[in-house]
Amino acid sequence: MSISELTREKDQRLGEILRGMGRVLVAFSGGVDSTFVLKRAKQELGDQVLAVTAASETFPSREFDAAVELAQQLGVAMHKTEVKELDNANFVANNPDRCYHCKTGLYSHLQQLAKDLGYPYILDGSNVDDLGDYRPGLQAKNEQGVRSTLQEAGLTKAEIRELSKELGLKTWDKPSFACLSSRIPYGTKIEKWKIDQLDEGEFFLSQLGLYQVRVRHHDKIARIEVMPDEIHKVIEHREAIYDKFSKLGFNYVTLDLQGYRTGSMNEVLSKETKEKVKEASL
Repeated sequence: MSISELTREKDQRLGEILRGMGRVLVAFSGGVDSTFVLKRAKQELGDQVLAVTAASETFPSREFDAAVELAQQLGVAMHKTEVKELDNANFVANNPDRCYHCKTGLYSHLQQLAKDLGYPYILDGSNVDDLGDYRPGLQAKNEQGVRSTLQEAGLTKAEIRELSKELGLKTWDKPSFACLSSRIPYGTKIEKWKIDQLDEGEFFLSQLGLYQVRVRHHDKIARIEVMPDEIHKVIEHREAIYDKFSKLGFNYVTLDLQGYRTGSMNEVLSKETKEKVKEASL
């Protein structure tokens, strides 16, 4: 399918924004969005681009390693760092503003790094679609002066995937990924053993050929979300899945019939809470 004129215009706008910055540090996770930002920054700014990937307890090591390898393949200078989210009591408490505390810690760390290394701008991979969900991390991003060039150019996730495919980026069809702590209900303490359960459970499901998966952690209950058209695959592997998850420590293994949707843990929040956070992030 050919790329629309509107998408082309947005991509051109992105190029203009990047060229106007001159020298940038990209918060790089190796996902669809940050990879596209990094590639376009490399195209527009050459060697004036630095990719920074942060290891953390809530980011699988295989994703960290893949991000480092991808940055090298793109020919971009890479800086590896580390953040200790589980040392932050506000993060561990897992209240609805958890993401704000997480991103504040990350972005303040990157701000100091950018200052030390001489990079005037920090870029993230937030796109236009991210503005529609409950994301308290956007407030932290704005407070720390992090730029979301994809949003500034008006690019949606679907458009980023299209453009990424055209550029030959292998991430163009990569499943969406979010911090593993987002699988734990608000008010439930975030602990390393829970993160490990979720990580191992989701990796197991992906190895069965499931494209987009989430395992939501409800104490002794695992709630599995997959794309609606892949629900039959879960049923086909029912016994193997139950055996694996029971070994991980879950007493009950359930399948969410509504299927995968981003931010399903936010569905319990009131409209007032969501609106308050959205206003603060603008």
